[in-house]
Amino acid sequence: MNLVEGLLTQIQGLSSTASDVLSLQNVLNQADESLHAESTRLLPFLDQLDPSKHSLGYLYFLEACTAGPVTTESASSFVLVIARFISSCVAEQIRLAPDKFISVCKRFKDQVLLLEEPLRGVAPMLTAVRKLQSSTEHLTTLHPEFLLLCLLAKCYKTGLSILEEDIFEVDQPRDLYLYCYYGGMICIGQKCFRKALELLHNVVTAPMSTINAIAVEAYKKYILVSLIHHGQLSTSLPKYASGVAQRNLKSLCLSYIELANSYNNGKIADLETYVQANMEKFGSDNNLGLVKQVVSSIYKRNIQRLTQTYLTLSLQDIANTVQLNSPKEAEMHVLQMIQDGEIYATINQKDGMVRFLEDPELYKTCEMIEHIDLSIQRLMTLSKKLTVMDELISCDPLYLGKAGRERQRFDFDDFDSVPQRFNI
Repeated sequence: MNLVEGLLTQIQGLSSTASDVLSLQNVLNQADESLHAESTRLLPFLDQLDPSKHSLGYLYFLEACTAGPVTTESASSFVLVIARFISSCVAEQIRLAPDKFISVCKRFKDQVLLLEEPLRGVAPMLTAVRKLQSSTEHLTTLHPEFLLLCLLAKCYKTGLSILEEDIFEVDQPRDLYLYCYYGGMICIGQKCFRKALELLHNVVTAPMSTINAIAVEAYKKYILVSLIHHGQLSTSLPKYASGVAQRNLKSLCLSYIELANSYNNGKIADLETYVQANMEKFGSDNNLGLVKQVVSSIYKRNIQRLTQTYLTLSLQDIANTVQLNSPKEAEMHVLQMIQDGEIYATINQKDGMVRFLEDPELYKTCEMIEHIDLSIQRLMTLSKKLTVMDELISCDPLYLGKAGRERQRFDFDDFDSVPQRFNI
C-alpha cells in the first residue's frame, strides 16, 4: 500500500504542466502491473484525486479498479464513478493513454447493460467520444459503443447527431464495420432510409480479406432497405467491392435475394406467401419488422407505377389495380405518399378522383440554391482530401514495392503518376 500512497503523491505533484504529465506517464507505466495487483483495494483512493486535475493518474487507478469481474451490486457505484470521470477529465491527459480510456469506457458500457439501463450510458459515452477524438473526422473505437447504447436505449436522434459527420480517419477496420452497421440500424429506426443505405453499403463494399458476420447481416438489411426505399435491388455488387464479398454474400443471403425477386414481380399475394413461409428465418435474423415494411411498401411502388401511366384515376381503380381492400384504404395510401413527398397528386373528394401532378420543385428558391451550394462545397472538400491521400499513397514505398512485384514488366509510363519529388 506504500506504493499506492507514493503514486498518489506523485500524481498530485505531477499534473500541473504538460512536461510533468509526461513524466507522470512514465511513472504510471512502470507501476501499472502493481496497480492491477492491488485492484480490489484502489477504489477508496480515488477520493483523494480530482479527475479534472489529475485525469491521467485517475485513469490508471480507475482502469485497474474495473479490471476484475463486477457484480450487479458494485456496477451501480462504478457507473457513477466512471460517468463523473468522463464528464470532468481533461482530454489532453486521457489521450496520452487512449487504450486505457477506451478500456474504461467499454467496461462502463458493459456495466450499464448489466444494470439493464442503457439510457444511463448514452450521454457519458458521447462525451467520451468527443474527448477521445482528435477531430470530428476521426472515427474512434468508442463510436460503435455509443451507437449500440443509442440503439438499445432507442435514442435514435442522439445517434443521428454523430452520423452526420464525415469520417476520413479510422483506427481499426472493425470499428468502421460496426459504426456503419449500427448507424444503419439507427437510421432505419428514424426512417432515414437513404442514409441507412449509404452506411450499410459502406459495410458491404469495405475491403475485407475474409467474409465476416457484420457484412453478412448488413447485406441482409441492405437488401430490405433497398426494396423499401427504391422499390428494387441491384443484384450485382459494385466493382470496388472486395472479391470475397462478390463471391460469398449472395449465397449467404439467399432467402433475402429470393424475397427481392418475389418483390420485383409486383404480385402482392406471392410476396405475402413467401414471407409467411420464411417467417421463422426472418424472425431469427431480427429482420421481421423490416420485412413487413417491405410488404407494405409494394403497395406504394404499385401506386407509383400508376403515376407513370395515368394523369387521373379513381380511388376505386387504384384499389383494384394495387389489390387494396377498398377505395378508403387506397385514399389513405395516396395521402401518406403525398405527405412523404413520394408522389405529387390531388384528391377530389366529391367524385373520388386522383389527379397526378409533376414535381413542383423548380430548383430556384433560396433554400434550394443554398442546399446545392453546400453540396458543392462538401464535394470540393472531399476532392481535396482524396487528392492528398492519393499523393501520399503514390509516394508510399510499401505500396510501390507491392505494385511493382505484381507487374510482369515495367515501362516508364508505369510511374507517370508518381510525383517528381519521390526518388526511386
